[in-house]
Amino acid sequence: MSEITTPVSPSAAPASPSAAAGPASASASAATGRRGRGAVALSVSRYVLALFLGFSGIAKLIAHESAIESFDRMGWSHGAMYVIGGLETAGAVALLIPVLAGVAAIAFCGLLAGASVVQLTLLDPPNAVMPAVLVVVMVLIARDRRDGTAALVARVRRGA
Repeated sequence: MSEITTPVSPSAAPASPSAAAGPASASASAATGRRGRGAVALSVSRYVLALFLGFSGIAKLIAHESAIESFDRMGWSHGAMYVIGGLETAGAVALLIPVLAGVAAIAFCGLLAGASVVQLTLLDPPNAVMPAVLVVVMVLIARDRRDGTAALVARVRRGA
C-alpha cells in the first residue's frame, strides 16, 4: 500500500475563524445561516403574497368579470366584493411596510380562513386548500414580524 501523507505542523493556523473557535462556533454560524435563509424566504414570500393578494384585490375593486361571477355564484352583493377587494389591497400594501407586515399577516389569517370556508361551502371545495396553505405562510410571517408588531402595539398604547 502506498499512501501519501502531509505532515501537519503544530503552528499551522486553522483555515477559517469558525474552525478556530471550535464546534460551538461552527454550530452557531450554521444556525445563523439557516436563520438567514429562512428570513430571506419569508421576505420573498411576503413580497410575492403582497403582489398576488394586491392583484386579487384590484380585480375585485375594478369589478373584473371573474370577480363578479364568483360573487354572483355565492349570492353576495357587489358591495361585499368591493369591501373584500379593499381589504385585500390595503393588506397587500401593509405587507410591504415592515412595521405593519405582522399586523397585516394576522389580518390576512382571518380573511384567508374565511376564504377557505367559502370555498368549502359555497364554491369549489378542492380550491379550499390554497387559502388554507396561505394561512400557514401568513402565520409564519406574523411570527417572524412579532417584534415589530409588539413595538407597534406599544407605540399605539402610548398614543404616539
